[in-house]
Formats: sequence, C-alpha cells, structure tokens
Amino acid sequence: MTYRCTHCDAKFWYGERINKKKRSRNPVFTLCCMQGQVTLPLLKDPPPEIKNLIYGDDELSRHYQKHIRPYSMLFSFTSMGGRVDHSVKKGRGPQMFQLHGENYHLMGSMIPQPGDYAKFYQMYIVDMENEIENRLTFLSKAKNAQESTKKNRLRKEIIELFVKVLDEHNPYVKTFRSARERFNTDPEHSFHMRIISDRVTDGRTYNTPTASEVAAIIPGDFNFDMGKNRDIILQKQSGKLRRISEIHPSYIPLQYPTCFVYGEDGFRLGIKKADSVYGKKNKKENISVRQFFAFRLFERTKESNHLLHSRRLFQQYLVDTYTMIETNRLTYLRMNQTSLRSDSYDSIKQAEDAGVIEMEEQGNKFYLHASFTGGPRYMRELYFDAMAICRHYGFPDLFITFTCNPKWPELTRELDGTNLKPTDRAELICRLYHIKLASLMEDLTDNGLLGQTVASMYTIEFQKRGLPHAHILLFMHQKCKFPTTDDIDKIISAEIPDKVEEPELYEVVKDMMIHGPCGNVNINSPCMENGKCSKLFPKAHAERTKISKDGFPIYRRRDQPGVFIEKNGFKCDNRYVIPYNRALSIRYKAHINVEWCNQSAAIKYLFKYINKGSDRVAVVVESAEQATLGEEARQKKKNGRPTNGAKQTEDSSESTEKVEQVNEIKDYFDCRFVGATEAVWRTLGFKIHHRSVSVVKLTFHLEGKQLVIFKGKDKLERVVTRKLIEKTMMLAWFQLNLENEFARTLTYVQIPNFFVYIASQKRWKERETGFAIGRINYAPRKIEDAYYCRVLLNVVRGPTCFDDIKTYNGVLYPSNKDACYARGLLEDDQEYIDDILRRSFTTSAAQLRQLFVTMLNSDSLTSPELVWKNTWEALSDDLQMIRRRELNRPEYILSDEDRRELCLQEIENILKRNGGDFSRFKTMPKPRRTVAREENVLIVDEKSYNQKEQKENHDRDLPKLTDEQKKVYDEIVGAVLERTGGVFFLFGFGGTGKTFLWKILSSAIRCRGEIVLNVASSGIASLLLQGGRTAHSRFGIPINPHETSTCNMEKGGDLANLVKEASLIIWDEAPMMHKHCFESLDRSLSDIVGNEDGKPFGGKVIVFGGDFRQVLPVIPGAGRAEVVCSALNSSYLWKHCKVLKLTKNMRLLSDNLTAEEATDLKHFSKWILDVGDGKIEEPNDGEAEIDIPEEFLITDAEEPIEAISREIYGDASDLQDNTDPLFFQGRAILCPTNEDVNMINEYMLDKLNGEERTYLSSDTIDPCDTAAINDEALSTEFLNSIRVAGLPNHALRLKVGCPVMLLRNIDPIGGLMNGTRLQITQLADFMVEAKVITGDKVGVKVIIPRLLITPSDTLLPFKMRRRQLPLAVAFAITINKSQGQSLSQVGIFLPRPVFSHGQLYVAISRVTSKKGLKILIVDSEGKPQRRTTNVVFKEVFKNL
Repeated sequence: MTYRCTHCDAKFWYGERINKKKRSRNPVFTLCCMQGQVTLPLLKDPPPEIKNLIYGDDELSRHYQKHIRPYSMLFSFTSMGGRVDHSVKKGRGPQMFQLHGENYHLMGSMIPQPGDYAKFYQMYIVDMENEIENRLTFLSKAKNAQESTKKNRLRKEIIELFVKVLDEHNPYVKTFRSARERFNTDPEHSFHMRIISDRVTDGRTYNTPTASEVAAIIPGDFNFDMGKNRDIILQKQSGKLRRISEIHPSYIPLQYPTCFVYGEDGFRLGIKKADSVYGKKNKKENISVRQFFAFRLFERTKESNHLLHSRRLFQQYLVDTYTMIETNRLTYLRMNQTSLRSDSYDSIKQAEDAGVIEMEEQGNKFYLHASFTGGPRYMRELYFDAMAICRHYGFPDLFITFTCNPKWPELTRELDGTNLKPTDRAELICRLYHIKLASLMEDLTDNGLLGQTVASMYTIEFQKRGLPHAHILLFMHQKCKFPTTDDIDKIISAEIPDKVEEPELYEVVKDMMIHGPCGNVNINSPCMENGKCSKLFPKAHAERTKISKDGFPIYRRRDQPGVFIEKNGFKCDNRYVIPYNRALSIRYKAHINVEWCNQSAAIKYLFKYINKGSDRVAVVVESAEQATLGEEARQKKKNGRPTNGAKQTEDSSESTEKVEQVNEIKDYFDCRFVGATEAVWRTLGFKIHHRSVSVVKLTFHLEGKQLVIFKGKDKLERVVTRKLIEKTMMLAWFQLNLENEFARTLTYVQIPNFFVYIASQKRWKERETGFAIGRINYAPRKIEDAYYCRVLLNVVRGPTCFDDIKTYNGVLYPSNKDACYARGLLEDDQEYIDDILRRSFTTSAAQLRQLFVTMLNSDSLTSPELVWKNTWEALSDDLQMIRRRELNRPEYILSDEDRRELCLQEIENILKRNGGDFSRFKTMPKPRRTVAREENVLIVDEKSYNQKEQKENHDRDLPKLTDEQKKVYDEIVGAVLERTGGVFFLFGFGGTGKTFLWKILSSAIRCRGEIVLNVASSGIASLLLQGGRTAHSRFGIPINPHETSTCNMEKGGDLANLVKEASLIIWDEAPMMHKHCFESLDRSLSDIVGNEDGKPFGGKVIVFGGDFRQVLPVIPGAGRAEVVCSALNSSYLWKHCKVLKLTKNMRLLSDNLTAEEATDLKHFSKWILDVGDGKIEEPNDGEAEIDIPEEFLITDAEEPIEAISREIYGDASDLQDNTDPLFFQGRAILCPTNEDVNMINEYMLDKLNGEERTYLSSDTIDPCDTAAINDEALSTEFLNSIRVAGLPNHALRLKVGCPVMLLRNIDPIGGLMNGTRLQITQLADFMVEAKVITGDKVGVKVIIPRLLITPSDTLLPFKMRRRQLPLAVAFAITINKSQGQSLSQVGIFLPRPVFSHGQLYVAISRVTSKKGLKILIVDSEGKPQRRTTNVVFKEVFKNL
C-alpha cells in the first residue's frame, strides 16, 4: 500500500480510491475518516515489554502470539455472552474466529458466591496472594477435569508481566485494586462500584481516562434507580449478571485490557464530527458506532498498530465490535416497538369520527424493517427484486463464484517481515477482495470480458473458514448468449490445461481449481457429508459438453491418460477440475467457478436471497401461508370487523395473537453466525448485495386504504391534519396520468422506466438519467380485492382514479375481480359456457361438439360437468334432425334424455379419434354402454376408406412412377404382402416425389381393406398425408423421451390394437426427430405385437422418409456432436434399416417446361443440394461463408423489414381485403430466430388495417406443483413475462386479416395441427374465427378458443399453465417451423447468420420455383450483404 489519506494518514491501495473511473495522481479515500470528518485520538504504543510480546520473534513471544486469546481472557473484566463456534471442520484451510447468536458483555457482583471461584474482574479483588496461580488455572476450571491438563499451557512469567503492567497503567485495574483495599480495611460496611459512562472530555482528542474518571466506589446499598442510565453498577455480592450497554465507553477496554493497556475509551455517544467542507451537507453531527470502529481498522505511521497485529484476538475484536454495532441498531428497534405503528387512512378517519384522541391502541406494530440488512424482510425484498429483474431481462445466463485468494501478491507484500498470516489481517483480506471484486464486475459488465451484459447481481457470503466469496449472476445481451454447447465450450473449461503451452493457467488451475481430493482418499474433507462428496466429485468423464435432461450442463472432461495434478499424494485428473474461464483465471489468479446457468439453477440461487442470511444459518422467514394469515389477522383486527373480501373466523383472535408473538429480533439473533471477515466487511460499510439495475417498489392500496405511519404517542388530530397524509405513490400516479399524455400509455410497472418518484413531494417527475424496473408490492390471494387490484395494475394503462382500474371497454365493473374476469385474466369456466352459447347462433352443433372436445382434451375446463350442464342443448341441437333423416321419420321426437345420450356418444367418438376418452374426466356424465360404443373407433375410421376409390387412385397413379420410385414401391409392398416385416428409410431431397409415393403406397394397402398409419414428425408435414397425424399424437410418444421411455399405449387399448392391426406405418420427415422417439416406439411395439424373433418394431413394416440435409433434432443448448448423435442414423435401430434413395427431381420431368426453364431449374436444384451438402466454399469443416447468387438478393434496402415485407406481401394496407386463402398459403418470410420473427410480425401488424384486439392470458402455477404454488415471488406479472418455445405470449395482438399459426394440435381430424396456418376472420371476446390456409382443409372456417397450455420446456423450475389462444402471428415464421411446407413466395431475412445444421438449406428449399425466392442479408448496421454462413454437420451423412 503506497497511498495515504491526506486527512488521517491511513494507508491505502490505489484501487480503494473514490471515483475509480478516473486515474488521478492524487487519489481521494473515504473509508477511514470520511475525508476528515471522523477525527479520533490515535492509539499509543503499549509498554515495551507488551510490545515485544506482540511483535517479537523469540520463543516466549511466539508462545504468546499463539495463545493470545486465552491470555486476554485471563485479564478480561467482562464475560462474552455470544457462543464461540467450534464446529468448523478441521482442514488445511485458514481458520477464522466465529461467533454464534447474540453477543453481549456481562458483569456481576464484585466477589464470588460462597463456594464458587473468582472469575474475570473478581480476580482483581479476591485472593490476591494467589492471583498468579488463580489466573494460571482459571481456564482449566471452566472445563471438565479431563481437559485441565490440555488447557493449562499458559506461562507464569507472561501472567506476572501483565499483572505488573496493568497494575501500573490501567485505570480500571487501579479502581478494582482500590475496591480490594476497601474490603480489607472496612469489611463490615456495604458499598458498590459505579463504572461511569459519562465523559466531560472531547472524544475527538482525548480517550485515555484516569482511574477517577472511569469508576467510583460509593458507600451504601444499591437501589434500582441507580441503574437507569448506562453506568455499570457492581454490587458487593448480588449473585446476578448484568449486561453492559454497548455504547458504554468501557465496553471495549473492559473486555480487552491486554490490547488497551491504558484503558482507552471505546465508542461513546456525542463524539462530534470535525468541521469539514465534505460534511456540510451531512445532517448527522455525531460520529456513528460504525464510523468509530472503521477508523480503527487502518494502519497509520503515527499510530500504534499493535491492535492490528493481535492475530486471533484481533479477529475476536473485529467480531465483537461489529456485533456491538448491529446490537445497537437492533436495540433501538426493540426499544421503539411500542411507538412505531401503522394503519390505513380510512380507519384513522373512522377513529376520528368516533372521538378517539390517543393513538396508542390504533394500528399495528412494526418489527424488523425491510431496510435492516440481513433481516427476514430485507432478504424477502431482495428476492422479489431479483425476480423483477428476471421478469424484465429473462433468466440469467452465467453463475460465477469468486473466492478470495489469501496468497494474492498484494497481500503477501504487506505481510512480509511481520510473521503474520493473511487471516490474521482480516481487514486487509476484505479490502483487497473488495478491490478485486469491483475490478471483476467492471470486466464482466463494462468491458464485456465474457460478452455484453444487460444486468448483473451478486451477493457476498463468507466461507466456513472465513474467506469472502461472491455469487454473481450475469444476464447477457441477446446476441451474446450461449445457446449451444459449442458456445459453452468457448467460455467454460473443465479440463487441466497444457503445462507447456499454458504454464500460467496451469499453475492457477493446480492451486485453485482442483476439488479435494475427497471421498475415500480424504474422508475428512469439508465437502464430505454422509460419506459422500456434497459437490458430487469426481465427475464422470465426458468426450463432449452436453445438457442433461434436467437442464444442467455436463462439461467436457476427456479421459486423457497422463494428464493429472498431484494433490496430497493423489493424482487428480479432469474429473476433479472445477469449471473455470481461462481469461478470468489468468487475470485474477483466484478460485473463479464459472457455470452455465440453466433456469432451474438460477431460480434456486435466487432463493438464497430469502433462505440464506448470515453465514451457515437460514434466516427465519415466515411462509406464504403464515404471511397471509398474519396479513388477514391484521386486517381483521381493525375495529373488530373483517375487511372486504375476508370473512371473520372463530379463531381469528388466536391467529392474530400467534402472529404478533413472533419476535423477529430474537429470531435474527438466534440464527446468526458472524466471522471476522464478515465483521470487517460490514464495519467498513461494504455492500453484501448488489444489482446493476435499480428496482423501484411500487406501493398500492384500495380506495381509502393507504397506509399511514405514526407514533403511538401522537394525537389523532395531529396525524389526520398532517400535510400530504392523503397522498401516496399510487395516487401520485393517478395525478401523473391526468397531466402527462405519455404516462397514460404505460402500466404502473412501466412508470419507473421513464419517471422518478419524489417521496418528499409525493409526486412523479420525468426521468433525466438512468433506468429502473418497477415492482408492485405483493398481495396474498386470500385478501381478494387487493389481490385482483394488483392483477389489474399490471395491465391497465393510464388510470386517473380507482374506477378507471375497474373499467374495461367502457363498462365499470362492481369489483376488481369482475374486471379481471372481463379482461380474461382469470381461469373461469364461465367464459367457455358463454363462448359456446354465443357461437350457437352462427355455428353448427357439430362444430360446437368439436369445440367442446378441444376444450376437454386440452384440460382447459375446471369443471367439465358444469360446462356440459349449461351447454348440452346447444351441443345436441342438430341430433333430432339427424335422427329423423336416418329413420326417415319427419315426425320423430327425441326426448331430452335421448338427446343427451346421443350427444355424449358423438363426443366420445370425437374424443377417441383424437386420442382421448371419457375415462380422464371423472365428473363428466358418460354414455350408456351400447354395441356401437364397444367398437374400436380408431380401427373403424382407418378401415372406412372407400376401397374402390382407393383402387382407382392406385391404378391411375402407378404408371406415373419413375424407375426409382417403382423399385421402392415393389420392395415395400412386397414386404407388406409377404408379411416379412422390415424397416426402410427413403432418402430424397425436396421434389423427388416422396409425398407422391406415400399416397400410392397408402392406396395399394387400403384398397385391400388393410390399415396404413400415415404419420409425420411435424404437424404441417402430416397434413400432406391422407389420414396423417403427428407421430407424437398417433403413438403417444412422450414429449421428452429418454433412453428407456415407452409410448403411452396401454396394451389391449384402442390405440394399441390399432397399431397392432396396422399393415404399414409411414413416417415422413423422420430425421428431425430424436432417436429416442423411434426407440420408444420400438419398445412399445415389441411389447404390444410380441417380438419372438427379435425383429425391430415387433416385425411391422415401417418406412421412414426424409432428408438428412434438413434440420436435425432440436436440443436446447446442444452442440454439434450431441445433435449428430441424437439423429435417427445414430440409433441402434439404424443397422436394421435399409436405405432406399430417390435422386431424380420430379419437377424436371414436367412436360410444361421449356428446355431453358428445365436447365434453369436443374442449376437451381443443384445449387440447393450443394448448400445442403456443404460443398460450396470447400474445403470446410461444415461451417463456411458462401456467396448468394445475385438474382436472389435484395440489395436496395434502407429499411430492411419494410423491404423484405413488401417483396413478399406487397402493400400491407391491401392485405385485409385479400380473401383468397391461396395468397397467404403460398407466402412466408423465414428467419433464424424468434426475435427476428417477432420484429417482422409487429411491423406487419402495424401496417395492416383492420379490427384489432389484444388478448391477455391468465397465468397460474399448476396446482400439482405444491412447492411453488405458494411462492410469493412467482407473481402473476412474473408468469406473464415467461416466454418459451411453444407457449403463446401473455399479450397476443391480433387483427382481422392477419395470418396466424397454431401452436398446438387441437383437432388432427379437422386439420388443426401444430404449424397449421390460418387467417383471422373474426375476433370475439375469448375466441377467434379463422380460415384454414394450409393442408387439405383450405378455406374451411374454424373456431379457436382459449386453451389451457402447459409449457413443454422442462427446464422451468416450476410448473405453470397459461390460458390463451394457441396462436402466433405468422407473416414471418422461423426456419425450423417452415420445414415440410412448400411455398411459392419465400423471403429469407438474415439479420444474423443461421446457427445450426440444415437451416439455410431448409429455407431455400421451401420455394417451389426459382423466381419466388428472395434473400435479404444485413449486417449489424442494417446494410445489405452478399455473403452468409452455411452450417452443415457433414458427419451425419457418413452411414447413409
């Protein structure tokens, strides 16, 4: 440390200066004395003999230094009330002094009770002839006899030395010696001793009192009036211990007489700050306890530094003084509980009307305030703030643990020549770590060492052995995230570096990043719990990085023989390496664990804010249920009546009493562990929690229920006439909306983004700098009106009064709950009842039955029997007419009971066709058993094809087959007819006639009355097949299959019997599915059909089709190797699969092409195949920059989105009038990511003229997730912010005329599959009418209701569900979603390159003609480019 404070001469490192952004030659420091405001007397050197013991290197000095705490204890006047923690496991790491629970100092009577021995200050008075022996054996008396010998290690000569020095110099010792003389000379008279708290001298210049100043011996008996001030009163023989006030000047010198030999005063009240230009704006005139003790933690040339060199005793002093600081704060809160109260404004007004004058019994008491660092409310608020940041920016991307390195050269240089260990100077450890942490955060955020960040947060914790460490969460910018395992490998390594090539990194990894060893090698390792490593080391070897099914990264740890680091005689290989980042490890030479952060890990870490307080102990935080109970009880207590929305219960008084008995201050003390480094950190005022983005807590209240804070002694008149009492943050927001037009476009949560709240003036003003996120205060669901008000505040824009919040579409609703229902923010079956009845006037009953089944299958109905009861008449309206027609009896009348029965039968048949049945719905009435009902509807449907018609189609199309196709046809049909079974893969690019061949094969089998099951990997592809279904829905394949999963087909069930009877299974677009899907079907078919001869798929003939050039299975976060290994041709089934190939482009065989057109098409087709095969710009490893032919490029684009949109759709203003479904059917803009898709869709919606509505979803935690359902932080607005693949957005903006895409399979028979595109024709309250524009149902109008949708993303650490229209706007779609579609006009928008195998190939091969393809490539500045990236995983083609 080469820099000094110009005011107090304290030594500093340059990195501790204020204003670190500037590199000043004359840095300014404030930690020590606040730029001269804190002026205290400097400590004097102790007597030479004591100084030698502290600094000396002789044998006696080393003995004293090792046992410095026991020697201090021998001469201490007071005993410590806190419990010293001895539970820390022994090991090689540094040991730190730790204290558990509430700390305090005690003194009792001046002489011990009869039969007891003298302790602490009593040894200065009693049995002075044997004082040395008494002190020598004092510690052994405190323990059992077996430990006596072990404890009695102290040296007699050192004790004699201290007795001599203290008798000569310490004023307290002199006073107690005077008491001894008084006992000896006048034993008959009673007297007591008063240790005086008041000082008449200036604490800024004088701190060494005389014996007469510190204590007085007073004749007479003690009475309780004497102890009302802070003086310490010691009776001759009271038998009771008395607690000393933490702000008594003698608090510290009585505990540490060996350090403060001259009895220097500790902190006392009333020490004034020095006159300083820097302190003029400071309203506090006196030095605080924290500022006093912070001053003592710095080295100065002119001050004795013996305290800083007192080793373990200094650690104890640090903990003791910090607990003194904190206890003083808590004592203030405890002593003022009776005065601080709160109540609602209208309750106070009612009290005024009732003639109440005093406020003592009005309102509720406060407990530990949320601003108290480490308290339960503080932790809770931090957790909510962290979740608010997640709501705004999404989940964090990196989780970094940064631990202090006690061997940093800056630290070792300071300790050279002192014989001190780094842990002896905890204040230096903390100060240096604070510098390093600030530098690290600057590198991570401002300098973007790991990429651009948008937000960050960290919390400081202290290891069991005392070293500080930070848990850091980084939220990366969208363009700097790590979507694949290849991206993870670029920033995280879990392998031992090469010692020759990276020697510096090797040394850091060797010293800092090797775990253990633990386990059987070292069972006493701190990580060992119940005989196992709690960190799960050693990890397994892994040839490549991958993401586990739980979403956690499994880092690459290759088995490299001969690569190891020897630690404690054990060879640690890559399995013991803690994941690290190369750049950070080299730069900071410390333990920096870098982890890719999955969503589950992120949320679990955020829970630490509420579950982790002081080191190693969970802070006591009441559960959500308790919080709700307490809140209700407090509400009910007002004037003995319940509040709105809450009923009075018989046990409410008991509940209230139970809640009010919670002593949060005691709970906080009981669960606290404090170590020396934490004490320094807090004493110096360093933050233990940090976040880069401010979060503004937005308060709200019901009308007249604003909270008013007052003191119990206040008069009511003074409270109600207080200025601005009626004003609140929420009411100021109303006023802002009246005055500011822009504010009226924002919700309450968005206001802090653009405005700042001025609390003193109770108003909002426009923000000039910075940014903040809003967070609305929590309201429990049981306080119904407040809860629903909070829900509305997240969506209502610009209200100017409470009625505006409850108003929707011009209607003022009587309650907040009614307003929520009207907006669709609640899960209520009434919306479905209303929808069905409303649509019954314009829609056929058959369509309504299909709609009802859609609601059933999606589990959207809470009480399906209630919906049935209210809508059965509309659902069965056409059945009497149908029955009359069947019986040819126009006069036939169906009874209500028969109508219901027939309607239930129809619904059951629809359910079965869509893969369901009534057994799932226990409360629904069921049709009576009939012969027809016993039939397998699935088999009946598949056998209902007209055989004659199928034969005609087959005979017509068979001659059209090419030689290649005919060969494939013969082999597959032969396998079916001969019943030999077989697995085939038909490999062919787009245009080779695969779909045509599927139709002929299907006709060939169906014309014989046999069953063909046509399935595809995507909903769009399945629509091209007759009777097509997605493979998942047809076979019940799990959403997330794994190595041992099976299909959801019950043996003997309808679906199992259908598959068993099928003669042929055709599976199109197979390469885009994970190999586990095929393996799941193989296991299920082998079980259902029987597999005696060991044939795959139970001996069935199954034909896969597709093109491995297209997109392979999508695995979140997976790298190249993992994606390739997940493909079908990496499965154990592939060896049984016979590959058949189609190579001829059917379009080239068309008679309508001229020679020039045919040549042109041939070249175009070859270019597409070259892109798919990765042959352009060879040689390459599969990723290359390629030139796009000029004829396809859009090169003139000042506004890129406008240019690509106009090229494909023309003028957007004309789209609404375009009723031709073929127009939208053949057009789409394709983009690599959802972010790009959303930009184009928003632009097109803005340009489209037409009726518009925004549909808001109702989001809730799934009731089956009992762990998360009561989590206060998983609020409605947080769930609203969740955006994951396959889940419609919370706010879905639609216009009449816009194209949309279905996100769920809702009616496979009706062609409504995941990926089906439609055009909106009508917007209703909770449903839309749309026209199908893809598949064989083009032009058919359908009704799409809101459905209950559960995300398929298993990485979410909670289960949620969203009631929303299963739609997404589809002017633009992702490249992956386009797979399987054929389009006449394709626009490819590439503001960023493709990132996975086959994406560019899929995009350009969607177009049916060369002239329909347009490509716009832009750089980061929006300028058109001619080159882009093509990604091809060539290894996937090896075994084809």
